[in-house]
Amino acid sequence: MATASLELQGLNFNLSEEHLAVKEAAHDFAQNELLPGVIERDNGAKFPVEQVKRMSELGFMGMMVSPDYGGGGMDTVSYVLAMEEISKIDASAAVIMSVNNSLVCYGLEAFGTEDQKQKYLTRLATGEIIGAFCLSEPEAGSDATSQSTTAEDKGEYYLLNGTKNWITNGNSSSVCLVIAQTDKEKKHKGINCLIVEKGVPGFVVGKKEDKMGIRASDTHSLLFTDVKIPKENRIGDDGFGFKFAMSTLNGGRIGIAAQALGIAAGAYELALQYAQERKSFGRQIFDHQAIQFKLAEMATKIEAARLLVYKAARLKDEHKDYVQAAAMAKLFASDVAMWATIEAVQIHGGYGYVKEFHVERLMRDAKITQIYEGTSEIQKLVIARELIR
Repeated sequence: MATASLELQGLNFNLSEEHLAVKEAAHDFAQNELLPGVIERDNGAKFPVEQVKRMSELGFMGMMVSPDYGGGGMDTVSYVLAMEEISKIDASAAVIMSVNNSLVCYGLEAFGTEDQKQKYLTRLATGEIIGAFCLSEPEAGSDATSQSTTAEDKGEYYLLNGTKNWITNGNSSSVCLVIAQTDKEKKHKGINCLIVEKGVPGFVVGKKEDKMGIRASDTHSLLFTDVKIPKENRIGDDGFGFKFAMSTLNGGRIGIAAQALGIAAGAYELALQYAQERKSFGRQIFDHQAIQFKLAEMATKIEAARLLVYKAARLKDEHKDYVQAAAMAKLFASDVAMWATIEAVQIHGGYGYVKEFHVERLMRDAKITQIYEGTSEIQKLVIARELIR
């Protein structure tokens, strides 16, 4: 099978046969197993239990984890290829996959102890259990340094108290990585990350959010009241929690950029197909220059977003500094997703406003990519800081 190649600022980027096989497998899964019922899952805000089980069986829940811990041992490029294909059809399934891969599995493998990896990562990588990443709070979204959740040091254990908001996989997860403040005087240097198992006394899953988009993913608030967490469940040294969260989110942004790319590409493909089927004034609407210009601009911006996403993924795989590239990819891809889905609805006209044509759902799903794992405004701050670093 031929390879696709391009040069990006000295990066010789190749899609290998393995990459193309991953892309094809994700495409087939999305078309054959995610597409049926996707509208009903969205309408009912129904978690895709069987579909997530299949993603586990196909190896999509721990793609980048070493085979030593049950993962696929794949690179980040493979991961974003799969994310794009799955996000074209079901962004809810994609974010479930993204959190487990980019935030939970990556964080544990990169910074966890061997015991933590054997106990938790091996089960997360195979999809036996699902993980959640708990950073946001009612008063701490973009400002991650303002953690009100506390982890009081009691010697042999931490006493965890507080509330986390907007947690993806909040109810379906079995393991949560919780960011909490241990020493307020040290500010962000006094923050820790604790591994918290579902079902421990004092841990309660709060209300499920009724969301505009990605409705089939379960987003909950999580409440902790005097939860005892053993010291061996702390990730890294005392005070490492904030660095852990920021490092993990840097990689997570690549996954969300790929999700945004997939949403945009999915909307474009539907719009292109519709433009060749729908007739007005006696001819296909694709023959109208106004529609041609919309589709041409969509295709161009999506391709530009794709190159940014691939560049960030390749930099991460080559162990180079990818912070700025990841922020650029997420900023641009999420803006393209929002714009392209609106254009897709416009091309569909009245049909774009009804659920059976899918594009209205993609438009609703697109918005969150500009918000979670760092808002677009935060991405601009990251990029600006990197420019003068």
